[in-house]
Amino acid sequence: MKQALTIYAVLLGAIHASYLSQGYLGTAEIAFGALTVMALMISAIFLWLWAMRMSPLSLGMAFSWAGAAMVMGWWWLFTLLGAPVSMERSEMLLGLVGLMLTGAVLHFEVLETSLGHRRGSFLLPVAGAFAVSVLLLILVR
Repeated sequence: MKQALTIYAVLLGAIHASYLSQGYLGTAEIAFGALTVMALMISAIFLWLWAMRMSPLSLGMAFSWAGAAMVMGWWWLFTLLGAPVSMERSEMLLGLVGLMLTGAVLHFEVLETSLGHRRGSFLLPVAGAFAVSVLLLILVR
C-alpha cells in the first residue's frame, strides 16, 4: 500500500504540474493517451499469461484491459480529432464496451469456480448489474 500511495502522490504532483503548464485539455490528452497505451500493454501481458495457462483470471483481465484501452482510446481520439460528430453516438463504441463487459462476465465466472458455487450462478450478479442499470435508466428518464 505504501508503494501505491507513493506512486499516486508522485502522479498527482506530475498531473498538477502538467495542468499548470498545459491546462486541462493538454493534461487530459497526455494522461489518457498514456493510459490507453499502458492498458493495451497490460492487456497483451494478460493474454500472454492466459496462453501460458498461468492464471485463470488472465483471459478476463485481457478482455477487461483491452476494452478499457479501446474505450479510453476512443475518447482520446475523439478529443484529439476535435469531437467529430460521427464518433459521438457510434455503435462501434458500444462494441468496444462489449470487450469490457466480456471481461467482467469472465471474472464472475472465475469467481464462481474459485468459490465452489454451482455452475451458472455467476450470471446472477451479471443480471443484477444489468437490472440496476435498466432500473436507473427508467427512473432517470
